[in-house]
This record gives sequence, structure tokens and C-alpha cells, in this order.
Amino acid sequence: MTDVTVPFRAGHEGYAGFRIPAVVATRSGALLAFCEGRVDSAADHGHIDIVQKRSTDGGRTWGPLQVAASNGGNLAGNPAPVVLDTGRILLVHVRAAASATEAAILRGQVGDADGRRVWVQHSDDDGAGWSAPREITAQVKKPGWRWYATTPGHALQLTSGRVLVPANHTLPPTGTDTGAEARYNSGHCLLSDDRGETWYLGYLDENTDGYVNVNETTAAELPGGRVYFNTRNDSPSPGNRADAHSEDGGQTLVKPFRPQAGLTAPVCEASVLQLRDPDLLLFSAPADPTARALMTIRASTDGGTTWRTAFTADGLPAAYSDLVRVDPHTVGLLYETGDFGPYETITFRRVPVHRLT
Repeated sequence: MTDVTVPFRAGHEGYAGFRIPAVVATRSGALLAFCEGRVDSAADHGHIDIVQKRSTDGGRTWGPLQVAASNGGNLAGNPAPVVLDTGRILLVHVRAAASATEAAILRGQVGDADGRRVWVQHSDDDGAGWSAPREITAQVKKPGWRWYATTPGHALQLTSGRVLVPANHTLPPTGTDTGAEARYNSGHCLLSDDRGETWYLGYLDENTDGYVNVNETTAAELPGGRVYFNTRNDSPSPGNRADAHSEDGGQTLVKPFRPQAGLTAPVCEASVLQLRDPDLLLFSAPADPTARALMTIRASTDGGTTWRTAFTADGLPAAYSDLVRVDPHTVGLLYETGDFGPYETITFRRVPVHRLT
């Protein structure tokens, strides 16, 4: 049995690098692994496609690389896939001009047409083909917002049928600052009550106090219907993770994001996944407090209030990740890692559920 495979390796298949993993299981049981295929370099801007590979044996082997979303020579990135109850797969993502660097966007030096805009596609054939992209920016991005990113990682369909996509944005500066400071980082989510036909904004978490400033966010629906959100915090204190809950399907937060000191991690994206049997909330991220290394799955039995270490992949460099339930006995971990740096590969690891309980 192959427990570790490498679906994406930097410098192969026409791409200089692969980053920003996301993975979902389709209604047929296939796995779809997505990421950004960066054509010319590992930079966060430039010619970037969303690429995918498909596995029909639980991640032991992978099919050929396919381009799921392309923006010509520009950027299509931050894949946020979700499998609906109908079997349709939605792929929410962002697009921007190849020349639009994050620094320029944060400083307000990029026009709306070239900046970060939001699009959605769908597949009705298990990911074999994708519809034409449809722009939804006007529905989910407020005028004046600068940076914008969906997830990274998988999105959700709640038991109510609502589709929820965690996201983040930055506010324009209120004084003489450039807008590039972490305190302008803010959070929100995209919601759809008609399976992706129309969209609207859910909660907003915006403050500029430099304490908890929401960045890349992941979410899971807990037993009973509450939604748990966990976010990267780039501010110097009080730690690099924060979390929040919603009791109305993401429309509002019970309280603003608060520090989660039970999760030691560097400044980095993470993923959460709620298992139903057993009842276990999982969190994947590097566990080194200062470096992107030591990919670890943590587990919570109380909806994210307290956490324990459940599984450590290895001590190697590691960065972004996403979690998926492969089958009743297996959880899948798709993550950036390498021998000498965290962006050499995107690796898939099969983790037995009994190792997590």
C-alpha cells in the first residue's frame, strides 16, 4: 500500500512551481487535488493556472495533470473547491493581472480591472471538464477592498445546503500608512443558498488594532450545525492562530476572532476538517513555532476549544495544507513539503483514522 505519493513536483510538467493545495472527494469516491501551477517562477504573481490531478484509488496513484482554470498569461489562483449534494463540483477562485504584485495591490497601486477578482466554475462530470468561468466579484467584494483571497483549501456545503467559502481581504489605510501593514488584514466569507448560482457576503471581521487581524481562513461545520473558523494571524501578538464560531451558517460570528494559543504554528495557512465518525475536529499545519516545518495534524473533541497533537508527518520543511476524508478508515493530507525547502513538492499522505483518535 502506498501511503505517501507526490502528485506535484516543482520544475515538472511545464511549471516552475506548484503551490496552494486543495483537495476534495467527489460523490463517486474519486479525489481531486488542486493547486496553483506557477509557470515562470515560484512568485505569487505572474502566469499562474489552477491545475488538478485525479485519483480513483484513494490517493495511491494519480492521473495526468489537467488545467482546471486558466486566465491566459495572467493569474488564476487560490482554488476553493467544494462538492455539492447534487454531485456538481464548484471551483471558486481569484483572478488578477500577471503584473499585479501583492505589494502593489496592498498599496492601492493596482486598478480594479487588474486587481483580485472573484470567479466560479463548475464540473458535472467528476472533474473531467469544467464550465466557462463566471465572475461574481460585484456580489462578494466591497468597493475599496484591496487584497482578496479565497480560502486556501476546500470550501464547504453545510447540512442546510448553503455553500460557504472562507475568504480574506484588506482594508484601505485610514491614515498615512501604506496599507501593507498586517493590521489592515480582515476576514469574511462568501455564501450561496442556491448551490452557487448567486452569492453574497457573510460575516465581516474588520479591525485595525494590530492584535488579531484575520488572514487566510479555513472552516468546518461542527455536529449540531455551528461553523468553526480558524485563521492565520500575521500580527506580532498574541500568536499566529485565532478562531471563531458562527451559529447562523456564517452570516455572523458569535464573537470576533480571538487568539487560539492551543495551536502552535508559524505564520502560515492551515486546514480544518470535521470527522463525523468518530466525532473529531482536525487541524493541519506546520507545528514549528517560527519556521514552516514539522507538518502536524492536531485534534479537538470539543469544537476547537482545546487541541492535542494527533499525527506528525515528519520533521521536514512544510507549509500550506488541506485535509479530506478519503474513506471511513482514512484521512488524506495534501501539503507543501520538501527535503530542503517547503515548496519542492505537493505531497499526499494517507493517514489512518485510528492514528488520530
